[in-house]
Amino acid sequence: MSSALNDLFPHPIVQAPMAGGASCPELAAAVSEAGGLGFLAAGYKTADGMYQEIKQVRGLTGRPFGVNLFMPQPEVADPAAVDVYRHQLAGEATWYRTPLGDPDGGRDDGYDAKLAILRDDPVPVVSFTFGCPTREVVHALQRVGTRTVVTVTTVEEAQAAQEAAADAVCVQGVEAGGHQGTHRDNPETDGAGIGLLALVTQVREAVRLPIVATGGIMRGAQIAAVLTAGADLAQLGTAFLVAPESGAPTVHKEAMTDPLFTRTELTRAFSGRPARGLVNRFLREHGPYAPAAYPQVHHMTAPLRKAAARAGDTQGMALWAGQGHRLARALPAGQLVEVLAAELDAARAAAGQRGAA
Repeated sequence: MSSALNDLFPHPIVQAPMAGGASCPELAAAVSEAGGLGFLAAGYKTADGMYQEIKQVRGLTGRPFGVNLFMPQPEVADPAAVDVYRHQLAGEATWYRTPLGDPDGGRDDGYDAKLAILRDDPVPVVSFTFGCPTREVVHALQRVGTRTVVTVTTVEEAQAAQEAAADAVCVQGVEAGGHQGTHRDNPETDGAGIGLLALVTQVREAVRLPIVATGGIMRGAQIAAVLTAGADLAQLGTAFLVAPESGAPTVHKEAMTDPLFTRTELTRAFSGRPARGLVNRFLREHGPYAPAAYPQVHHMTAPLRKAAARAGDTQGMALWAGQGHRLARALPAGQLVEVLAAELDAARAAAGQRGAA
């Protein structure tokens, strides 16, 4: 195993940074305390909001943790298409008695301000989603002792991360819940994502960087599988979303194993970017018509999603979930890390016995 990240924590288990509230300080600290790597999600937060959460984690644990940043987004949306979708959502605004959000609410997610904080007051790990940082940004973080990770969904993106001198890549399979972390949002490639095991193998043969594998992982045996395929660490999101420390709404947690929700789909309905969630009314009605317009659609639907969550209406929420959601276990985060580690050890032992037979 590479020492780029593995020397920071004993178990090869990373808690995915889930923007929108799930990856709160309590969850990140609990995972880190148990010997995994907990992550804060800085996406959709102000720079000060991110900083306050970092301070909270430090007050809860002295162990390493990470912070995830969203890369600034280029202007690719068609304003006319955004306007059409706004009119389509008018009925939702009436139903939830809330106005739609401003689609022009910003595309950079406070990126520069967040970077400035992370350079001045470093954390052990910073990861990037929706693009690749420049070599200058990576080097600036490395100079203050921060390890850098870039989320990738293709071999080409992994090669770009290696060129930028990142310390590791987070290889995201199409099974993953929430947003696909593609560097460029190309509608022509919708539905063309690669499964995790195939993608890990391809990336392993193409770049020299350590690999964090993520997408649909819910059991220790799956962690063993991705490590065998060439990954150094496994990152789990949906598995930790249902933990009591998670900041996700209770109804979102319960939906993971609710028989009412039988499958997931990639959709642009809630944010304008492909993201995997449980299929509900909102996704079915609006998914086919949502434009490629991130973060404009995200800003527009944010008040609707918040209103639905307040009402406990799972049919109007973005119920982000990976393909393994039915395997969710509502265990305390620290206990889940221990269970996963024990399952991983058992899977390795079984594989060793088979190999010796």
